[in-house]
Amino acid sequence: MDKNPKTDSSQPLLDYFSTLIPLNQTEKDLVKEKFRPHLFLKRQFALQHGDVCEYFDFVVRGCLRLYKADEKGGYHVLQFATENYWMLDLTSFHKRTKSVLDIDALEDTVVLRIAYNDLIDLYVKAPKFDRIFRVLLENHFMQQQERIGQLFSSTAEERYQSFLETYPHLLNRLSQVQVASYLGVTPEFLSRIRNRMAKGEK
Repeated sequence: MDKNPKTDSSQPLLDYFSTLIPLNQTEKDLVKEKFRPHLFLKRQFALQHGDVCEYFDFVVRGCLRLYKADEKGGYHVLQFATENYWMLDLTSFHKRTKSVLDIDALEDTVVLRIAYNDLIDLYVKAPKFDRIFRVLLENHFMQQQERIGQLFSSTAEERYQSFLETYPHLLNRLSQVQVASYLGVTPEFLSRIRNRMAKGEK
């Protein structure tokens, strides 16, 4: 399978941007120039800890996972990204520092990716994108703050309910282990939560 798809897969991204703010033809051409399609096969890394995050990825199809591995080999999932979602290690990408996180593909995944220097050049040539990406990053930051707050103040059941509301399209695409890792519980405990919810218990 071609790891650098030649088909014009920029349209989903152009459609996405058009929902935020209209683009003129010059700006559309810049998107096609700066964003490059790439295929990640299932289980392939898009980023490994110790490397600098070089790309900001827009998912055309598939699913990426951002996570941190602990010393015992456990996984702590911070984020999933599916169609029309973005994925990166924000700190590594903008500070140009080595990442402590990993990003891998849970399915065969096609992304449109832009390198750091190309993104900066995009801001210069089309300031509209500076505003667009500022909003994207602000939303990302708010979502992560909300998630951290949930981990400290919400019950496992409440976190699972929030997951169902945030990622309803992933219920049939993720394993119980992956969902449990995102919620910060064991798969066995998640199974008990699901059973209680199915029975209407609290």
